[in-house]
Formats: sequence, C-alpha cells, structure tokens
Amino acid sequence: MPAAKKPAPSAAPPLPAAAARRRESAARVLRQFRIVFNAVKSHFRAVEKKAGVAGAQLWALSAIHESPGLGMNELAAAMDVHQSTASNLVRALAAQGLVVVRKDAADRRTVQLHVLPAGVRVLRRAPGPFAGVLPAALADLDPRTLRRLEQDLAKLIATLDVDEEAGSIPLGDA
Repeated sequence: MPAAKKPAPSAAPPLPAAAARRRESAARVLRQFRIVFNAVKSHFRAVEKKAGVAGAQLWALSAIHESPGLGMNELAAAMDVHQSTASNLVRALAAQGLVVVRKDAADRRTVQLHVLPAGVRVLRRAPGPFAGVLPAALADLDPRTLRRLEQDLAKLIATLDVDEEAGSIPLGDA
C-alpha cells in the first residue's frame, strides 16, 4: 500500500484576533512613519534643489541671520545639536562664502557668526520652513499632544535599544 500523502503545509496558522489587530495597528503606524520621513526627505530635496545647500545648513544659516553675532554654542543650542555638529555646519557655510566667522574682540576663544550677502540670497530662494517641516509641525502641536508623543516615542526608542546621542544629529545629516 502506498504511503499516504501528507497535506501540503499551508501558510502561517491564523493569528488570534488580538495579535492580528496588533499587527494591523503596527502596520498603520509604520505607514505613518513613512509619511513623516518622506515629507522630511521631500523638503530636504526641495531645499537642496532650490537653495543649493543641505537642509541642516539652511537651518543654521537662518538661525545666524536671525541673530547676527550669534556664537557657536548659541547656534548649537538654537538647533538642539551638539556643538561639534554646529561647528561642522558653519565650516561648510563659510567654505561656500555664505557666512563669516569672526573672533570675538573681548574673548578671542569665542566667535561671532554673520551671514554674508550670498547667504542672504540663499535664504531668499530657499523654501520654508528653514528649520524643516518636522520641527515646524511639532511646534504647531498642542502641548498635550506633544507631551503624549514624547512619551510614546521614548517607549519606542527604548524598544529599539539605540544610542540616544543620535538625537543630536540633524535629520538632513542622518
């Protein structure tokens, strides 16, 4: 007598209803992250195309323009980035002839940053918001929503088990 044929393995066994709902919810949230990330990428591409500088450079340029004489530490604080990141952005802007870095007369260890006419022209042709679409959208959220988002993202970051120092790197440079 020939051996009985085993039924072909089927696809994964059906998930219990709760697990299926959780998976569907995770997929919806993933799509939302994609929408956010793609909006950020689209904005950075538009900035580079129209202004000729990277998004983080545009943000730094605009911060310097808003506060002539700004120091490097103040720029880093304004952008919520590490001081070395701000220094690298300024170095790139200075190399392009968009800003000038002057030693402070009173304290030669510090610098004052100023936008040059070429930098003003870049700002005039650049699409806004200069800080980027994500910082602008977050600033528009009500405090309760922002607080909840911060708490929920903290849980996600903990689950990812990643280096939180990455939070001091501008998205356009990531």
